[in-house]
Amino acid sequence: QVHLEESGGGPVHAGDSLRLSCVASTSSFSRFVIGWFRQAPGKAREFVATISWSGGSVSLADSVEGRFTISRDFFKKTTYLQMNSLIPDDTATYYCAASQSSTTFHGGAYHSEHEYDYWGQGTQVTVSS
Repeated sequence: QVHLEESGGGPVHAGDSLRLSCVASTSSFSRFVIGWFRQAPGKAREFVATISWSGGSVSLADSVEGRFTISRDFFKKTTYLQMNSLIPDDTATYYCAASQSSTTFHGGAYHSEHEYDYWGQGTQVTVSS
């Protein structure tokens, strides 16, 4: 069992930056691929970013490429989503998730929420224009 807790959300203006954190309560942090997803009101949850077990490979959605980065700190068992140049369309509840799958990390792998086994409760990000 893995408990994930997100933090760092809040209200911001367009163009601002935020860094979301996801702390994992597990002794096997490096065995999990970590992903970030988001869900806006009335919309389906969508993939944002994912990072491999070692942190050496990442993948981001086209909509956030060049603005968001994902990283992980193994000592702190924390995954970060750095969000720059925020726009109103980024408004959503952001969730981190952990996958215990061993699927090769390439292409579109780990972009589906169905590939993840554990989820946090989410943190709200609201971007005003």
